Amino acid sequence: MAFPPRLLALTLRVRDLEAALSFYQGLLGLRLEADPPRYRLYPRGQGFHLELVHAPEAPLRPYPSVGLYHFALLLPDRRALAGVAQRLLQAGAYFEGAADHGVSEALYFRDPEGNGLELYWDRPQGAWPSEPLMFTAPLNLEGLLSQAPKPSSLPPETLLGHLHLHVEDLKEAEALFANHLGMEVTLRTYPGALFFAWDGYHHHVGANVWAGKRRAPPESTGLLGYTLLDPWGRRMELQDPTGAQMRLTASF
Repeated sequence: MAFPPRLLALTLRVRDLEAALSFYQGLLGLRLEADPPRYRLYPRGQGFHLELVHAPEAPLRPYPSVGLYHFALLLPDRRALAGVAQRLLQAGAYFEGAADHGVSEALYFRDPEGNGLELYWDRPQGAWPSEPLMFTAPLNLEGLLSQAPKPSSLPPETLLGHLHLHVEDLKEAEALFANHLGMEVTLRTYPGALFFAWDGYHHHVGANVWAGKRRAPPESTGLLGYTLLDPWGRRMELQDPTGAQMRLTASF
């Protein structure tokens, strides 16, 4: 079963534009449209876009703090994940680790300013575990990398699969994503975290309290906002629990 894309766009404030473009355009292979101070990046299939807002005087967001934990790019298959992972690893990108989540296999990196980036592929829904829906187990990285004969950039079909946030209060996150937006809580048993989704997906948004209540200075680098395609066609703008602007839209 193919799930409809729900996360369409994400905006980051960056201080070092050259380093950010070297990572997202140079290494990952996203295409670029520049309208300074905004820089729009997207895969050839245009399934999502990443906007960088250049603010050279912005203080770097401390890690960890309330805000972005990671955003996750969904690749079409295991071979594609292996090729992109090889490219990043050979280039010396900051690698945090890898995990088997049952529903998916995932690799975790950080961009030049410390923003978390997950790269993953989904197993077929019929192969997903039931209770719990997701878990964290070791991933055989060598076995994964052997699936691709050479490094590659992001394929055209790449999507923005999900977003994971550091929040102060899980009840506040549930009130917004589940009670107000109508997402299902897909996992409650993971310590200090909740996961939310539409359409029967494993999660479009994750929220955790692992950063405590630490806040970044005003106008810091990091997450500014994101756009969700609402299944009921609503259009609105809200502030999420991290202070980022969340935009709901009715069309792709």
